Amino acid sequence: MSNSEEQERNSDGLSPAQRLEPPNSRLINAGIVTIHDMETLRACVAYENANQQRVRILRQLKQQADEIRSQER
Repeated sequence: MSNSEEQERNSDGLSPAQRLEPPNSRLINAGIVTIHDMETLRACVAYENANQQRVRILRQLKQQADEIRSQER
């Protein structure tokens, strides 16, 4: 595993690639809904923008960002 991939890991121990590249969509959904901080979410958005740029995934990440923001209030 590369240093940059290790640095991108969050407290859950998952890198953006592990959250967004599993073999089925249920695992992707689980990877997104278990993001609870903006730092991890931003890393996942950056990863998705740099790699696949899937609109559906970016939409889900935005919804999760909205959820995190609403909990911070």
